[in-house]
Amino acid sequence: MEITKDLTIPKLFYEKARSYGDDRVAMREKQFGIWRPITWKRYFDEVKYLSLGLVSLGLEDGDKIAMIGDNRPEGLWAEMAALCSRGVGVWLFQDCLIDEVKYIVDHSDTKFLFGEGQEEVDKAISIFHECPKLQKVIWDDPKGMRNYDQDFLISLKEVQQRGRELEAQQPDLFEKIVRKGHGDEVALLFYTSGTTSAPKGALLSHNNMLMMGKHLMEVDPCRESDDYVSYLPFAWIGEQMMSISCGLQIGYTINFPEEPETAQENIREIGPHVMFAPPRMYEQMTRSVQVKYLDATWLKRKFYEIAHNIGYRVADYRFKKKPIPPFWNLLHKLSLLTVQKKLKDHLGLSRVRHAYTGGAAMGPDHFRFFHALGVNLKQIYGQTEVAGISVVHRDGDIKFDTVGHPIPGTEVRITDEGEIITRSPSVFLGYYKNPEATEKALRDGWLHSDDKGFVDDDGHLVVFDRTKDVFTLRDGKPFSPQYLETRLKFSPYIKDSWVIGDRRDYVTAVMCIDYAVVGKWADEKKINYTSYHELSQQAEVYDLVERQIRQANKDLPESARIARFTNLYKELDPDDDELTRTRKLRRSFVEKRYEDIVNALYSDAEMVHIDTTIKYEDGRQSDIKTDLTIRQTGD
Repeated sequence: MEITKDLTIPKLFYEKARSYGDDRVAMREKQFGIWRPITWKRYFDEVKYLSLGLVSLGLEDGDKIAMIGDNRPEGLWAEMAALCSRGVGVWLFQDCLIDEVKYIVDHSDTKFLFGEGQEEVDKAISIFHECPKLQKVIWDDPKGMRNYDQDFLISLKEVQQRGRELEAQQPDLFEKIVRKGHGDEVALLFYTSGTTSAPKGALLSHNNMLMMGKHLMEVDPCRESDDYVSYLPFAWIGEQMMSISCGLQIGYTINFPEEPETAQENIREIGPHVMFAPPRMYEQMTRSVQVKYLDATWLKRKFYEIAHNIGYRVADYRFKKKPIPPFWNLLHKLSLLTVQKKLKDHLGLSRVRHAYTGGAAMGPDHFRFFHALGVNLKQIYGQTEVAGISVVHRDGDIKFDTVGHPIPGTEVRITDEGEIITRSPSVFLGYYKNPEATEKALRDGWLHSDDKGFVDDDGHLVVFDRTKDVFTLRDGKPFSPQYLETRLKFSPYIKDSWVIGDRRDYVTAVMCIDYAVVGKWADEKKINYTSYHELSQQAEVYDLVERQIRQANKDLPESARIARFTNLYKELDPDDDELTRTRKLRRSFVEKRYEDIVNALYSDAEMVHIDTTIKYEDGRQSDIKTDLTIRQTGD
């Protein structure tokens, strides 16, 4: 498909919807246990009347429309309506706290805010009078909304009714507005995760988004008949990449889970042909398989071990681009039929042709695990500022310590300082209200990523880590803590880890156990506990975690091995500012918050006392007074 400078997302949507009409399903949503189809004609009508309704409320060219809620058809309608009325879409993560909502709504100069239901409306009400540009809050789900009578609240259905009335007066208005657009105009204002500072708003044009989707589809073509499951937050560029940039051009069906908690089950029901997820999703899948293995009978475990060992052997042949010997090929086919087919079906991966992961590094152990299952998992590299993706693995040329080759139309270079820089039609327009950051990121036509990396002998890009996160070990060598942290998370017992050691005498770690998995293990061992922090400090749990660390330390140089560790009394949490909304570790923040723990890890202490307060989502507080054990690994 040719992407001209005149083409916009609304123009493409208009043509697709007119072409498909009632003949094809644009999306499905599971409600009350039933998958309900929505045709392209209905999709078109919902968007048209919502778009005209926004115009009737006073939307003008370039106005910002913010959206917050779960993955639902109404969310996509709101975004498309915002674009079709020549507005700019601004997505917020559904679990954003009130301060985060206020910052983005105020900073973006949002005029209209779409909130899914009561929870989102409550957040909007609390910040409404602190955001002078905000005029209307539009809600969709009526549950709990009966007694809300603020004059700035309006239902989505009422907005659409206003759109119908406007169309009756001006029948051609919607088409005229859509035809006005140009590819270089701003389509989306995307706020980056902000690991070290307040989030920055990246301005992406229609052309940025469409060109990225076009070039990815040139590498891995999708089909109109394909299914895709939309369950990642729309506030993450990766979901926009698949639902809008690629989905709109190809016309495949987008499926929405019933609830965020049922996403994995719904993925299994649909059996998507293409899948994109951050590493944490694949880590959860791996953990679920490992837990089932631990619970299985001896015979089932043996069948699984044999099949998976065969899968690993075949995957390694493919990684090395060597022909698979007939004997191993036969064993592989047998294992696929007997064990791996059922396992892939259980994970919802039975029909996947292309599975992608990005947004953070994935450990080689997880990568090999999925290829041993026969899943064509590929690492991508990109960022919000390039509309999602600039580099991806190719079929038959996958190396799990790299991210592959640039997509068509994209150039990647390494500066003398080792920084990865990119030039492509998808490079963003700049940061909203931040010329200094724009000037720093965009120099001489190149996007500076602030990531360290290099290109290997096969032309693959190797991403080392964020420049600010790269360690200098005691022997002077650079080291990426992400690499070790992802290896640790291959264990089903480890939920998160934080590796420390920049310019220090040795490497240490703060570990977060998986409460459900370790709790089940403890129950089987008859270990008594009443809470997360009590379980985490059991001596037997420390023994368990130490075994996982020793496994991860294998094959590492002595200076990079974890020498001392402690188990944290809680999980790392985005609501506590310890992780971003995409679950990236805020290293500088946690180092300040847990300064006492870090100091104890680099002393002779065998214990550190904690006296702090934990805040829960419902507002409750709990005082925690406990002693954290510090243990040597002996490596």
